Amino acid sequence: MSTLLQACGGGDSSNGSNSSNSSIKWSTWGDANIMERFHQVTDKYNTDHHSNVQLIPVPAFDGFAAKVLAQLNAGVAPDVFYLGDIDIIKFIQNQTITDLTPLLNGSKSHVKPDEFFEGAWGVAKTTDGKIYGVPNDLEPLMLWYNKKVLKDAGVTVMPADLAESEKWTRDAFEGILQKVRSTGKYGYLLDNSTMQMWSWITSNGGTVYDNAGRGSFIANKDSKAIEAFQWLTDNIKSKNITYSGSLPKGQGDDLAFTTNQAAFICAGRWFLPEFKKTSGLQYDIVPIPSNTGKVAPVAMALSYMVMNKKTKNPDLAFDFLSYYVSKDGETLRLQGNDGISTPSVKGIDHIILDGKDPEHAHFFIDARAIGYAVFPAETGTPGLAYDIQSTCENLWLQNSTVQATLDKVAATVNPRIKPV
Repeated sequence: MSTLLQACGGGDSSNGSNSSNSSIKWSTWGDANIMERFHQVTDKYNTDHHSNVQLIPVPAFDGFAAKVLAQLNAGVAPDVFYLGDIDIIKFIQNQTITDLTPLLNGSKSHVKPDEFFEGAWGVAKTTDGKIYGVPNDLEPLMLWYNKKVLKDAGVTVMPADLAESEKWTRDAFEGILQKVRSTGKYGYLLDNSTMQMWSWITSNGGTVYDNAGRGSFIANKDSKAIEAFQWLTDNIKSKNITYSGSLPKGQGDDLAFTTNQAAFICAGRWFLPEFKKTSGLQYDIVPIPSNTGKVAPVAMALSYMVMNKKTKNPDLAFDFLSYYVSKDGETLRLQGNDGISTPSVKGIDHIILDGKDPEHAHFFIDARAIGYAVFPAETGTPGLAYDIQSTCENLWLQNSTVQATLDKVAATVNPRIKPV
């Protein structure tokens, strides 16, 4: 989900950020293809700014935060690094990352806070306005649909066309799912992530946590939240929707989609490279349907660029960080329409719109404008999301009721939620 250094350094070597004997390391996760792009950004920064910034790649997201935390404790952590939206709160609480607020608002920053979308800050911005991480990756959730599966089921008007005319409602979605189900294919594969589940609530006008996502879990008392969950449950029982946790072992939702066995899956832009490489696959996107037909708020997967509080080269570290997340940095990193992310900084939407892949890519932009980061109440409490998922799985796979499930979630999580 960034030309920061020129503005920071401005050719002035007095702060030492461009000194040939200064260096920093930065780290993130990703596969080889993504890392190639990250190396390109780093190399260009070094060339343009006569600096020595070294990328330390890590193959997988799993375990990344724990590894960096151990490095921080040992005094050998990178100067700048990514943190996922579910991890950053730990680093804010243990005071190992820098309050970036005065730096971002300073004259040497390549980017300013108001160049980012308010919904993207999430827990990275505290209630008193302090910013500890800048959004670098942003992924609004969308429904990806398989055109061939829909056409084979007799669907004549594609979901994106319905959305363009504000006719994309849950009723319209359910009607398409019923047609797909009659062909023996999966209609919609529902993942058990809280991001996806809560998006069905917020797109229905419901509320999950009070106090702007920082307070108590109240979905069990919110009529629109209960209605949304009941709709999901009813459609799972009718087999219009399939909980992805019930799929055969080894079969993920993306595999079912690319082999023309599923009509809809929910994800950000990260599946685009896989879909582009799948021969003959016909795909597009559409927002999660609302109860009004208009685009409604849904969750966005995010990661943040942060700075080690004990970096020995804070000027260079911030200069690179602010460059990386600025328009120039993001343009270099995201250009080519290769599906890494939706721009998190304003003003470079052409990067994913020009290629028209998927055809209705503008829905990512529409959703980003009103989307929200993972709720701080949830990310601020270790293990909370996992316990919620386990509880909701009983609803999808067993005979629990919606009200009993949401009541159990509230009873499980509310005593553990900490103010963030």
